[in-house]
Amino acid sequence: MIKRNVMSDAMSATKSGTPVASSSRLVYSTDAGRICPDCSQAVASCVCGQAKASPPPTDGIVRVSHETKGRKGKGVTLIKGLELAADALALLAKQLKASCGSGGTVKDGVIEIQGDHRDVVIAALVKQGRTVKRSGG
Repeated sequence: MIKRNVMSDAMSATKSGTPVASSSRLVYSTDAGRICPDCSQAVASCVCGQAKASPPPTDGIVRVSHETKGRKGKGVTLIKGLELAADALALLAKQLKASCGSGGTVKDGVIEIQGDHRDVVIAALVKQGRTVKRSGG
């Protein structure tokens, strides 16, 4: 079995000559493979990554707005407040982009659709049974 450690501080000596203990952590083991730096378990059985992956809590209302800030005057339709996992959010974004006939992306839990498609997006989300509000201008 091979184990590799990362040394954050090498053994060093103080002015008096006494060694300072170094802190090290296991990063790879041939038994378990890669090790999570947070919980020190195998990445396959890591539980701290699952806690981070859960979507943030919302009030249950999906807000649709239009924004041009930081996009050189180009407007995008923003869809916020969806309480979905990352893969489900990407699937919904793909459906909305297809219904709008436009491009877009998912950034930090917010769906961005290129252009002003608020009416189309609101109609599609209401059809899915979601509570939708038009926010902003």
